[in-house]
Amino acid sequence: MSKFKRKTGKGSPKVNTASLPDIVFMLLFFFMVVTVMRDAELKLSITTPYATELTKLEKKSLVNYLLIGKPIIRYQDLYGTAPRLQLGDKISTIADIPIFLEKHRIRVSENQRPSITSSLKIDGRVTMGIVQDIKTQLRKSNQLKVNYSAKKRPQ
Repeated sequence: MSKFKRKTGKGSPKVNTASLPDIVFMLLFFFMVVTVMRDAELKLSITTPYATELTKLEKKSLVNYLLIGKPIIRYQDLYGTAPRLQLGDKISTIADIPIFLEKHRIRVSENQRPSITSSLKIDGRVTMGIVQDIKTQLRKSNQLKVNYSAKKRPQ
């Protein structure tokens, strides 16, 4: 008989799962902190037109969005089917634009106020008369930096 015995039937050691709950909670906490919630509910149906020359907006916190389009089916009983203007999370009129812009200016520091941009997200089927009225109101409110949102043309 030999002094040393051969080991048989042993596999690899089991994986220690004691730290698994810590990792899961760390990932959960990370995604809760990083996730940005939508600040406004979209009440209008907007299909932005395609464009070839696009530039990306740098600071999204300095952009206020003016949405122009037809109300979605859920809101058509309340607002009708004519194109409407949405400022923030509510359907508004053109007369509400100066108040909306002033509320946005108050939240921005004074040295960044000249960089505020108004971005018009307009449905492709909306007539230019409404857009022209909104642009006139923006000029009267001294908001001269205006941007049109568009999608990149597919190649």
